[in-house]
Amino acid sequence: MLNKLNAKERRHLARVKELACSVCDASAPSEAHHLKQHRQYTCIALCESCHRGPLMGLHGQRRAWAIHKMDETDALDVTIQRLMEGCK
Repeated sequence: MLNKLNAKERRHLARVKELACSVCDASAPSEAHHLKQHRQYTCIALCESCHRGPLMGLHGQRRAWAIHKMDETDALDVTIQRLMEGCK
């Protein structure tokens, strides 16, 4: 990533990567998918397959997304819920 992250952004991304996949629930670690470049707080926790997989992934044919009837907003909601559960 070309932009410089501050300490809070790095901590947030690290927490997202510690979550299970927000689409298929694959165990952590996950990758952080940015809904929009350089927006660190709108990241989704995704396994490699759901993120970059050629058939299942968001950047591929999105089959896993179709199977689970999810879009990026749904997955962001799951990520935020899981982050908030960790704050209790």
